[in-house]
Amino acid sequence: MALKIEPLGDRVVIRPMQEEAKTKGGIILPDTAKEKPQRGTIEAVGPGKVDDKGNRITMELKKGDKVIYQKYTGTEIKENEEDYLIMREADVIAKIK
Repeated sequence: MALKIEPLGDRVVIRPMQEEAKTKGGIILPDTAKEKPQRGTIEAVGPGKVDDKGNRITMELKKGDKVIYQKYTGTEIKENEEDYLIMREADVIAKIK
């Protein structure tokens, strides 16, 4: 089903990647011991920020980009039983190639 969320300004919608539930040593981690994910896939991109002169600054990210973002940032939402984050493009710190 298509995502029905369209971010505004310089915001992006990210689907967090699921972190491993098992350590390298084979220990299964409970949900309370798992770290918040910091990697995800861009699902939607806003039109970009408008500068002081009224010019729109285009976004560097695009749908489908795999990214690393700051740990405790963004707004968590649930859509179609999936978890997403909405955050500013500036909170994304790297693209994964």
